[in-house]
Amino acid sequence: MAGRFTPPTSTTRTTVRGGHVPVPAARTPGPVSGAARRWTPAAPTDLGLTLGPLRRGPADPTFRTTPDGSVWRSARTPEGPGTLRVALRQGTAEAEAWGPGADWLLGRLPQLLGADDDPEAFAPRHRLLAATHRARPGLRLTRTGLVLESLIPSILEQKVTTDEAYRAWRLLVRKYGEPAPGPEGHRLHVMPDARTWSLIPSWEWHRAGVDNKRAATILRAVKVARRMEEAAAMEPELAQQRLELIPGIGPWTSAETIQRSNGAPDAVSVGDYHLPSIVGYALAGDRTTDDAAMLELLAPYAGQRHRAARLILLSGRVPPRRAPRMTPGNIAAL
Repeated sequence: MAGRFTPPTSTTRTTVRGGHVPVPAARTPGPVSGAARRWTPAAPTDLGLTLGPLRRGPADPTFRTTPDGSVWRSARTPEGPGTLRVALRQGTAEAEAWGPGADWLLGRLPQLLGADDDPEAFAPRHRLLAATHRARPGLRLTRTGLVLESLIPSILEQKVTTDEAYRAWRLLVRKYGEPAPGPEGHRLHVMPDARTWSLIPSWEWHRAGVDNKRAATILRAVKVARRMEEAAAMEPELAQQRLELIPGIGPWTSAETIQRSNGAPDAVSVGDYHLPSIVGYALAGDRTTDDAAMLELLAPYAGQRHRAARLILLSGRVPPRRAPRMTPGNIAAL
């Protein structure tokens, strides 16, 4: 939480640190070698806070930060694979992109950096939220416009430890994805396309530590990949309903997905292992809070409940740990 506490069995990066990635201070950019775009946000924007939820672990093969203050990410866009590098210098976003998806990525740069987000709609009613809101003025909710790239890792994160989920994502993307387009040395991979996901042998899911239930859910989702991707253009509630038509995708997984793909400010991760106790402890001093009580505590922030939850996570106010970390499972050893 805010880089100071890691829950024992957290399921998502949002739960781990509120979705913050340390980004070095911006330096003088190198020569431009891809398609480029400059865009100035209307308000201060923090790259680490805004794009942090897109990173699935420190070794995510689709996301990295570099010492020059840049954030790099790969994506499989409707136009094909692409790589985006973006840095903020004196309040202006400077971006370069490579590959068939370059124009698509540059065209959606404002949405990626939170142009569709309205933080002014959030009115804190608790001292902790007010203080964190003031301390994090650069927090914007990203909107990628891509569903599968958030849906698949969210399915991998169901009911396992963070390390297990990150390891599975890393192994599968590196083995079945493809090197991302762009300059030499950036070391990114693009996640597999829908057909490639569907052709992964059962034993490879096993080696990556993914049980049959999660693998089957991913296979069902990629079979209707086009319909899944359509959800990115839908209202968040309708998008969640679309995703939850797939057996194995419930409210937690759909919320974790549309928070990123649709920039949904009100999507609460109901069913999270830790979030209810964290919200309850922060707002009411009660670490035994369940989902129903969490939603009641967040009710005053209707329309902005996801933002409220992220601010709580970023505040660092979490219940003291009472148990040792859960030992990760090892499906591959079975």
